[in-house]
Amino acid sequence: MTTPTCGRLIGASLGPGDPALITRRAWACLNGDARWLYPVKKAEESSYALGIVERGGLAIPADAEALVFPMTRDPVALAKAWSRAATRTVALLREGRDLVFLVEGDASTFSTFGHLARVVRELAPEVEVETIPGVSSFAAAAAGTGLTLAEEDETFAVIPAAYGVPVIERLLDEFDTLVLLKVKPLLDEVLALLARRGLLATSCFIEKVGSPDERIVRDVASLAGEKVNYLSLLLVQNPKRVRGELRRGCRKRAAEPA
Repeated sequence: MTTPTCGRLIGASLGPGDPALITRRAWACLNGDARWLYPVKKAEESSYALGIVERGGLAIPADAEALVFPMTRDPVALAKAWSRAATRTVALLREGRDLVFLVEGDASTFSTFGHLARVVRELAPEVEVETIPGVSSFAAAAAGTGLTLAEEDETFAVIPAAYGVPVIERLLDEFDTLVLLKVKPLLDEVLALLARRGLLATSCFIEKVGSPDERIVRDVASLAGEKVNYLSLLLVQNPKRVRGELRRGCRKRAAEPA
């Protein structure tokens, strides 16, 4: 008696909001035979990822299914939600059909998919996982604003703003460009830091990049006291940063002993 073959779990990156940024590989997967899974914050709530493919003109399959990933810091609630989502995913995979999980942005960057795939493999080690890369929110934001993340030997870092002002200030001295994700809770504190460091003029705020509701604010000081969307980021360039000496070229190999 043969053991039924599990379907594959595919994380399809959709980009941050503009369906034109969906890669050909992800598009082909969405138009294939795999069953769709998509994330929601609450049952019966709309899905940002699903909205991207809808704007791209794709019809939602009748058997597409939502997985609930609540926006909470409660470890008990999170553990229960992850367990339910992973258990349901494994059950569907054991029916033998591939599943494609819709991911906004890039599936390998601050994504729900990485955690889901890890828990699924803990429950069913035989499951094959494929990740389709995509355009990240910060790459799209840089392109849309005409800013560069790094040129030649410059450096850049990407962190959630929740690490706090002391960490952000330290990184400003270590990187030429800093991408601060999910700035909503600390926006006023970050703006005060940028003002003190003289970096307001070289910073840019982008909200819901690539979506119909995208907003770009170059006068970031005007955002003080405003409640912004969860899907928002700051690009901060520090042209005054003092860089260390670079070692260029390849090191010469030591001469072998005679």
